[in-house]
Amino acid sequence: MAPTFLLFVGTFVHLPRTSPKASKALEIRQGALWVSTADGRIKGSDWSIFNEDDLSLFLRAKGWVISEDEFCCKSKTSVTIIRAREEQNEFFFPGFIDTHIHAPQYPNCGIFGSSTLLNWLSTYVFPMEASFGGSQSSAPPRAYMVYNQVVSRTLAHGTTFASYYGTIHVPATNLLATVCQKRGQRALIGRVCMDRKEKCPDYYRDCSAEESVKLTRDVIAHIRSIDPHGILVKAVVTPRFALSCTEKALTNLSRLANDSSPNLFIQTHIAENKQEVKDVESMYKMKYARVYDKFGLLTPRTILAHGVHLSSSEHKLIHERGAKIAHCPTSNSALTSGICPVRKVLDSGITVGLGTDVSGGYSPSILEVVRQACLVSRLLPAEECRDNCDRCQCERSNDEPSESSSGENTPAESSADQCEDRRSRKCYNPVLSVEEALYLATRGGAAAVNMANELGGFDIGMSWDAQLIQLGAFSPAGKYANGKGHIDIFGWEKWEEKIHKWVWNGDDRNVKGVWVAGKMVFGNRHAECK
Repeated sequence: MAPTFLLFVGTFVHLPRTSPKASKALEIRQGALWVSTADGRIKGSDWSIFNEDDLSLFLRAKGWVISEDEFCCKSKTSVTIIRAREEQNEFFFPGFIDTHIHAPQYPNCGIFGSSTLLNWLSTYVFPMEASFGGSQSSAPPRAYMVYNQVVSRTLAHGTTFASYYGTIHVPATNLLATVCQKRGQRALIGRVCMDRKEKCPDYYRDCSAEESVKLTRDVIAHIRSIDPHGILVKAVVTPRFALSCTEKALTNLSRLANDSSPNLFIQTHIAENKQEVKDVESMYKMKYARVYDKFGLLTPRTILAHGVHLSSSEHKLIHERGAKIAHCPTSNSALTSGICPVRKVLDSGITVGLGTDVSGGYSPSILEVVRQACLVSRLLPAEECRDNCDRCQCERSNDEPSESSSGENTPAESSADQCEDRRSRKCYNPVLSVEEALYLATRGGAAAVNMANELGGFDIGMSWDAQLIQLGAFSPAGKYANGKGHIDIFGWEKWEEKIHKWVWNGDDRNVKGVWVAGKMVFGNRHAECK
């Protein structure tokens, strides 16, 4: 008899929903939580179950029977029990949400040399992405291999939702959507648009703005054909970034996103690299965020990757438009792009999620991004101290007026940005805690993809998108605990300390199972069930 509910029993860890500026704390509970097998949603919880006797009393009180019991009455509600075992230091945690990842670049993970953004694109990225072009009707074998592998790998790392950039090719991008849908991973799938001749290689670009829109429509049609209601996979309009697209393309892509019913998500890059920012301001004669706003691309459905070098006025504009930012610290460090002042972004009221940014980021693991988000934030006090010293030195030795921003950026606006930046430094603590970074990886990501009421936690009514983490049993001196990665448990740690150990030492070896909408998409389907 098919079970009515999945009954998850053990320790549950998540972060309660708060505003972007509010402090974050882990909520750790022991008990049971049940999920409907019909819709994959959390239907209830009981936090008074601490042992087998409590569980037996609970089942009798509910009138539920274990579905594997061959003698159970078919008229009763049946359940399958899935346990987080205390002796193995197991716990349930919400699935990770990767708000920025380039699926076709996955083979290049860890291959970036000493590049910075713009020459990295021409040296590594464009040749790899161009190789995903096959015939007009089918994707090449490389696309099948890479896309199946990247979805498998991200699921194994606990990523239940990914916002993917594809390539300019329709068959390959359609394939990526199909793989995600079949494997059960939630995803935004975007065909990359890039039509500006002087900024894109001849061998890898759209022929025109019209082609950018037409081919994007083809991908949207495919995604809607395989997932009409967008349960798992949705389309996202994806102009690569302001330098790679003509004004006509940006205009038409904005219309496509905003005129569709329902409105489509938009994803692009912003202010990742200082040279990129200068080039954008030189080309468009206005600040980066204003470029996207001019063309109607700053919306509540927009995810902006990076945002390392944004001014205070740009933060304000992005917040006013309701756009979100994907923070990608591993990539920002690997390509020497800079350190995003995430605290400043959050204090501006902007919703922030985390992104691996494969392959600028060297790892497909959001847990690694959580680590890096904490680490790079700890460098900001020293960075800002150095900047302040340099600024004071400059002000003493140079009486010439500072260079104002070009075009629509007035001297008054630039001066206001500088004053705001100085004020914020006086009371500005940029360091992110482990709890804050985990929040960005779950609740923050859910809000970034406009699913804050659906994903990111264990609230009643939410979808069961979750991972079962195993830290391993206490190990006697000189012995390793079941080969579960780098984590050693000694038995005296509090649960908060165990979670911190997981963040700083954990990896995919600790991921025992992953569920999306109540369905197991990674792991052993029987090992954890009673």
